[in-house]
Amino acid sequence: MLLLAAFLLAEVAQANANPTPENPGPVDSAVESAAPRQSRADAWWTGPLLAASAGALAPGHFLIEPYVFDVIPRGHYDTDGRRHSGPHANNLGSQSYVLYGLTDRVGVGLIPRFGFNHPSDGRSSSKVGVGDLTLQGQYGLTRFAEGSWIPSTAFVFQETLPVGKYDRLGDRPADGLGSGAYSTTLALYSQYFFWMPNGRILRTRLDLSYSISGSANVRDVSVYGTEEGFRGRARPGNSAVINAAWEYSLTRNWVLALDVVYEHDSNTRVSGLDLHRSAVEVNSGPGHTWSLAPAIEYNFNSRVGVIAGAKLTTSGRNATAVVIPVAAINIVI
Repeated sequence: MLLLAAFLLAEVAQANANPTPENPGPVDSAVESAAPRQSRADAWWTGPLLAASAGALAPGHFLIEPYVFDVIPRGHYDTDGRRHSGPHANNLGSQSYVLYGLTDRVGVGLIPRFGFNHPSDGRSSSKVGVGDLTLQGQYGLTRFAEGSWIPSTAFVFQETLPVGKYDRLGDRPADGLGSGAYSTTLALYSQYFFWMPNGRILRTRLDLSYSISGSANVRDVSVYGTEEGFRGRARPGNSAVINAAWEYSLTRNWVLALDVVYEHDSNTRVSGLDLHRSAVEVNSGPGHTWSLAPAIEYNFNSRVGVIAGAKLTTSGRNATAVVIPVAAINIVI
């Protein structure tokens, strides 16, 4: 992916270096400052890997964006931020955004999830399983207009339903794909456009979200690390995410993208009785990570595009280090 991005940048640089009737070559700074300004209609976008859009869908239109990914653990950050190696695993997954424009400001949708886990030790998932399902509502607050400093902004409400399997996993802990708890997410999305000195567009996003989790009854082997015979409850910690993203319109079809993500997760608490009726209480403690997600987009037209890249943690405390190759297709109909 990075080699392809470098190749595209080299091609653009070479085109600028070789004078042609369409590209007459270097000019003095006074003329260069008046470079043709790319129109927004000329820029096609898929969107960065992680930051969702504050823009509203046109009423009566769908956005369908299925993602496929592989969560590959690279160890664990301790409480001092040092990374320690850990077992390899492949946690294959799919997450799809199915959104619909109700009005010019209101959109609704759902986010189904599927997965298959292949740990380094123990048995893999018995089959592709269903993960938790998220329902979403979005309301547009402001809209971007050229010449104005006001970005597009939107308020987003999400409710995640615990439909994925999470406990009573028997001898296949890898079948666990859910949390067992309802979760409510409140978010504010924003989006803005900048024009670079060469006239090309840089689209930026800043998304802020906070998720509040309920608790779940837990029995036997579960995603929380409990064993056969356990009876108790788990309460996943709340989480806050700050996601800044940039997309550079390299050409009409090709776009370079980058997300920078900070995530803070509060303590997850598991308490109950084990098989021998002894008290069990486990606390994960709070943790956080910093991650980067570089990607490249190719847009066939203004309604269909593909994106490929990877999310990788660069630092953290009391958290898992991962690399996640990701690919998606974005379709508006």
